[in-house]
Amino acid sequence: MKLSGRRESTNVDDRRGKSGLVKGGIIGIIMAVVAALGINFSGILKGDFSSLQNVDLSKAKEVIENVRNGGGSTTEYKPTAQEQELAKFAKQVLAGTEDVWTAIFKKMGKTYKAPKLVLFTGSVQSGCGGATSQTGPFYCSADQSVYLDLSFFSEMKKTLGADGDFAYAYVIAHEVGHHVQYLLGDLQRAHNRMSQVSQKESNQISVRLELQADFYAGVWAYNDNQMFKSLEEGDIEKGLNCASKIGDDYLQKKGQGYAAPETFNHGTSAQRSKWLKYGASTGDITKGDTFSPAYSAL
Repeated sequence: MKLSGRRESTNVDDRRGKSGLVKGGIIGIIMAVVAALGINFSGILKGDFSSLQNVDLSKAKEVIENVRNGGGSTTEYKPTAQEQELAKFAKQVLAGTEDVWTAIFKKMGKTYKAPKLVLFTGSVQSGCGGATSQTGPFYCSADQSVYLDLSFFSEMKKTLGADGDFAYAYVIAHEVGHHVQYLLGDLQRAHNRMSQVSQKESNQISVRLELQADFYAGVWAYNDNQMFKSLEEGDIEKGLNCASKIGDDYLQKKGQGYAAPETFNHGTSAQRSKWLKYGASTGDITKGDTFSPAYSAL
């Protein structure tokens, strides 16, 4: 992607290097102290208390007060140059989504209120509860924020073979797509319906939500390119490769050797690629109805 000279969004809460444990929670406090003082917790569980020798109790008190006040680790965090570049990239992509969705909403006679991007490392506390980097990027409607641990991109490349600027941008744009669903009321309606039906039906509604978010990511890509000529040759293909590598069937086969379709809640590789491509080829939000078609037609 060509992002040189593009603005960076300021709608960012950078919590990298801070503890993401529950504010004031006893488990959060304990784990914050363990991490800050270098205590070997697993060793203690096995009867090895050597890591407790020479523990600085004044430092423990400092950590406890810091967590209670909503702070994080007191250890100075120094991001790598590569991570800083990824942070800049994420902010530029977020800015692009702000510009695109503001224009699209204006055409619909609506006002777009952009989500906040929360950057974190390791763990984080969101309006939807606590999460770790293993959760992956996610959107929380309770605080209208997108949460991202930048190390996820390295994991994408390492474990899935999904790499490239647009692949990373697709991940961010997908989560912003959930925010668009929230603003339009589709997210809440879907969640309400999910609470009223069987697990199988609930999973299918979840798939519809995820595929629409993929479509919206494509819509963003199309319109961002129209505005800024941001796409380069091969970008869309890298995004489609990423979409195929995070399909439920692909991940289940990779993890357990077989796929269980009744448990799918994000969509198959083919479905995710299809809807991302459709959005990127049309750029038209009105064509992204994933709720009306029969489930088998998705």
